[in-house]
Amino acid sequence: MSSSSLLPDDPSVLFTTAGMQQFKPYYTGKANPLKDFGSLNTVSIQKSIRTSDIDEVGDESHLTFFEMLGNFSFGGYWKKESIKWAHEFFTQAMGLKISYVTIFKGSNDVPRDYESQMIWQELGVTDVRAEGMADVFWGPTGSEGPCGPTTELYCQNVEGKNVEIWNIVFNEYFCNGSRERLLEGKAKLTPLATKGIDTGMGLERLAMISQNVGSNFDTNLFSAAMKILPEFVNIKTRRIMADHSRAIAFLVSDGIKPSNKDQGYILRKLMRRVIVYLRLSDLDLSLTDKIFASVINNYSEFYPELDLKLTTSEFSAENDKFTKTLAGGLRELNRIEIIDAAAAFKLYESYGLPFEIIKEIGGEKTVALTREDFDAEFKKHQEKSRAGSEKKFGGHGLLLDTGEIKASNEEEVRIVTRLHTATHLLHASLRKILGNNVKQAGSDITPERLRFDFAFSRKLTPEEIKSVEDSVNSVIKQDIAVIKEEMSYSDAIKTGALSFFKLKYPPMVNVYSVGNFSKELCGGPHVAHSGEIGEFKIIKEEAVSAGVRRIRALVR
Repeated sequence: MSSSSLLPDDPSVLFTTAGMQQFKPYYTGKANPLKDFGSLNTVSIQKSIRTSDIDEVGDESHLTFFEMLGNFSFGGYWKKESIKWAHEFFTQAMGLKISYVTIFKGSNDVPRDYESQMIWQELGVTDVRAEGMADVFWGPTGSEGPCGPTTELYCQNVEGKNVEIWNIVFNEYFCNGSRERLLEGKAKLTPLATKGIDTGMGLERLAMISQNVGSNFDTNLFSAAMKILPEFVNIKTRRIMADHSRAIAFLVSDGIKPSNKDQGYILRKLMRRVIVYLRLSDLDLSLTDKIFASVINNYSEFYPELDLKLTTSEFSAENDKFTKTLAGGLRELNRIEIIDAAAAFKLYESYGLPFEIIKEIGGEKTVALTREDFDAEFKKHQEKSRAGSEKKFGGHGLLLDTGEIKASNEEEVRIVTRLHTATHLLHASLRKILGNNVKQAGSDITPERLRFDFAFSRKLTPEEIKSVEDSVNSVIKQDIAVIKEEMSYSDAIKTGALSFFKLKYPPMVNVYSVGNFSKELCGGPHVAHSGEIGEFKIIKEEAVSAGVRRIRALVR
């Protein structure tokens, strides 16, 4: 089974940030592990992205992309088994020495974890350190979810620095707010009906310890990329470029394109940081092609979706866009005597210079500049833009925002409208090719692509994907009128119109039909004739979770 996508089936987070992301429904009882896995226990190796520590990338251990090893239980084993197995794997299978472990010291709402402390001590670990909620209480991910106290394993690297290798989370609670709100005391914890185990061990850190080297970048996971970068470039820059290039290859190959929003914004940020470092180090763009090739050569056996041609093409296109303004931005930065938050934001807005680059190459000019001040300036600009947009578009922030569909200008509205009608044709085509057991499980549309999730038990064959694509394009070529009818919800269902089972519909609904091919309840918008959609192209089909598949597609 392949790793889940970096794009999660969870609207509250941008990326899959941990191995447990795809398992959240099993902790809360919304999904049945016995039905889906045949067991209360499972294991995974999950590709993940975190950008919260992007300023720290370049040290020994912080990364943006990483692989998370994990074992999980949804009402099966508990603390004694999980700690014992972790100790056994670490000390016997890997032959490594534990420096110390941590346990949760307790809070007003959650008691101290004496049980874990006792288990560790029985296993012979004498250095057990109690820490607080900010350090050893994990989760939730996103806006709410399962969470609980943790116990962590630390080990010394070759340079004698203690590194956290393994984190065992005891999911005992459901939090009705984000982690930030929990730490602020503004979220409520309620006990989960079924306790669960969630462990996470970063492959890169484990490799660093087991290969007896001083940093993630000295392991064989990065050695090929690091050798490509000339030694005259300082070590931090080389590490950042190697890390970001690996993340870029995985993000692009998962269907993400650089843009100014959401996941595309993060990808653009990573690309532009690499481009800036290329320029500052006087390196040729062709060097990144070699780094991307080394990454994909290293990982393609396990991640066959990695696409070198697409990665280099997207990076080259972003480079062409960015370099036109980069030189002017660097000149402006050198001209400014003191760079405060307002000046930094202007450099970002006018020239696309990321905060981290401004801070790094600005030197003493940026001593007083903080991320908090920059983010506050960014938020101020967003509020000003939103106010202007509301005035221009009669009370709406975005020009179009239905939750499923977002567009910020009239050109983007035209694109997402074409994509939206295409999702109806895609849904109908999937049912035609695969059977009426196919049901929509979610949809997300941006100007760059459509993402359509549907209930289906297996991977589609290349022939089936081609048949679905051909079916959609056949209806497009027929240029069939798209008809909108308003009727009661009950009448709409009687006509055979499809609905999205997760939504609650009002008494009166709109039904959109494309000839006899497609009929769905929908809030719009749609094209007037199918021919307006253009050519439909499926770019990826993948698993989201057990029994749910995802298609990414675009129109040209």
